[in-house]
Amino acid sequence: MFYTNLQDTKPDVFKRLTGVSPDTFALMRTVLCEHLPAFGRPPALCLENRLLLSLMYWREYRSQAHIGMTYGVSEATVSRTVRQFESILLQDKRFHLPGKKVLRQSDMLFEIVLIDATECPCERPKKNSDATTRARKSDTPKKRR
Repeated sequence: MFYTNLQDTKPDVFKRLTGVSPDTFALMRTVLCEHLPAFGRPPALCLENRLLLSLMYWREYRSQAHIGMTYGVSEATVSRTVRQFESILLQDKRFHLPGKKVLRQSDMLFEIVLIDATECPCERPKKNSDATTRARKSDTPKKRR
């Protein structure tokens, strides 16, 4: 799902596919434009497609490998993009939920379910030849008959 396919859709269809309204998507895009670094190698995907990539990860909980195959980028690129966009959007106050005190004082009933299903990279020990102990053939005892 690329942004060029979604530009001309109706707002309710856009929200159904992405999880956010077109106005919220535009707000996210402007916040990301303000805070993304403008140096270094340009990314393979435009900002709108990278934002859709992140929304797809957060909404559908697809694996980063599948999303990477969909957009033609590596799994590491998907992980880096999601983490970068998440940190930028969390720093902006417009995307925060109201605090516990505000919710208790209001008369409105909210039904909010938050699920943290992010992929975390595993740290595994590196394989190298220094970790193994080698013995010479002459050092091993021979069988006695």
